[in-house]
Amino acid sequence: MTRWLVFVCCLWLAPTTSFARVGETPHLKQYGAVRDLSGIRSAGVLRVLVNQSRASSGEFNGEAIGTEYRRLEAFERYLNKSLPKGRPLKVVFIPKPKSELLPALLKGEGDLVAPGELLAGPLDKHLVRSDSVIENVPLVVVGKKGHRRLGRLEQLSGRQVVLPVGSAAEAPLRELNQQLIKRKLKPIKLESVDPSLAVEDVLEMVNAGIFPLAVVEQPIAERWAKILPKLRVERRLVVAKQQDMTWVVRRGSPNLRTSLNHFLADYRLPSSDAAFQQAYQRMHKVRNPLGKDDHERLVEVRPVLQRYASTYDLDWLTLAAMAYKESGLDGTAKGSGGATGLMQITPSAARSVGVKNIRTVDGNVQAAARYMAKLRKNFFSSRLIDERERRAFVLAAYNMGPERVQRLRAKAKKQGLDPNKWFFQVERIAAEEIGMGVVSYVSSVNKYYLAYARERSRLEPGQRSSNLRLTSR
Repeated sequence: MTRWLVFVCCLWLAPTTSFARVGETPHLKQYGAVRDLSGIRSAGVLRVLVNQSRASSGEFNGEAIGTEYRRLEAFERYLNKSLPKGRPLKVVFIPKPKSELLPALLKGEGDLVAPGELLAGPLDKHLVRSDSVIENVPLVVVGKKGHRRLGRLEQLSGRQVVLPVGSAAEAPLRELNQQLIKRKLKPIKLESVDPSLAVEDVLEMVNAGIFPLAVVEQPIAERWAKILPKLRVERRLVVAKQQDMTWVVRRGSPNLRTSLNHFLADYRLPSSDAAFQQAYQRMHKVRNPLGKDDHERLVEVRPVLQRYASTYDLDWLTLAAMAYKESGLDGTAKGSGGATGLMQITPSAARSVGVKNIRTVDGNVQAAARYMAKLRKNFFSSRLIDERERRAFVLAAYNMGPERVQRLRAKAKKQGLDPNKWFFQVERIAAEEIGMGVVSYVSSVNKYYLAYARERSRLEPGQRSSNLRLTSR
């Protein structure tokens, strides 16, 4: 079974999230107490703020698969070698959105930031970088094999490029746009993706052809290209000067920084990545739901999806994404446990909401929509849950039952994770307790939903998509 958090976070994470603009650090008037190495050793815990990317920390069959996890696991051993006999020091991972890592460090919520990616913009004066974790990391363009190859950066003119949240590529791409405009060329259309998508999710959607192009750190792209067979790393298209990937500490922690630098000077990441490839190779990988045949099937069932979505106050694209994941939009599909039809709902779930006939498309969708509305009302109606997370919780409950989801939320709270967030929080407990099945299910439906939402104006004439942000500044 996959286990994402071995050293469990025992600290309470703030239940609300604010996404800082790329390249900006919010001004903080008060700073938390700084702990240097002596205080960390006295407490027996090194609190590490990590990017909540699913690949940033974790194990598979007892072996670490997250690159930052492997480094930090080695750093823990390094620190413990020099400790006197007694309680060993442990590393505790605190997952946060990338844009919140540095503000959380300033607040004293952690002792160290290990982002696993390049950080955008200059650091706050109270923070300082470690020596390089990886030297000279280029930000490169990534596309799909079979699409037209690009040989020069100016060929990005007029094209759409997606960026993971907090990407260090946004600023250099905006500078490139200024150069293109001066040459009277069309600027690049930059799209910031939904916060539920980590960098690996973006790469998966590029691999599927949902996103056209992305810009990410080359080591990350190269690693995932071994898993995603259609991904093409355009190594010649470097959009930014090569930067060093580093960790970050508070300026009041000089001894911690010195230990980090001594460790990093000699540490080399193991060359074998077999556990990572084994963990992800067989996971469900999304397809593009907007191909010609799939689009035609969606048009056929759109009226019934829209009718029952409206009846039960749901977004019909959520139902569409579920139907695509569950049955490939095939109303005659049959699954395990008696699940059937477009939405693969079970007879018992349908009966629980008073629908007897689920053999027709109409009855099948009605039962699924009514059941989802029931789950939302009875289990996930709290105002502390935002709509993105509410949708995810309902999907998880649809897949494995609401009581199990509630137990996972309770355990997440006990372990210091946010029980009101599925993505990167409760889903970690789900992976540990149940396995990757439900995590993959919710992630896939979410990606199909976002793929549809990007094309809402085409799929639903007269309405604009509200799930992307385009800028060419």
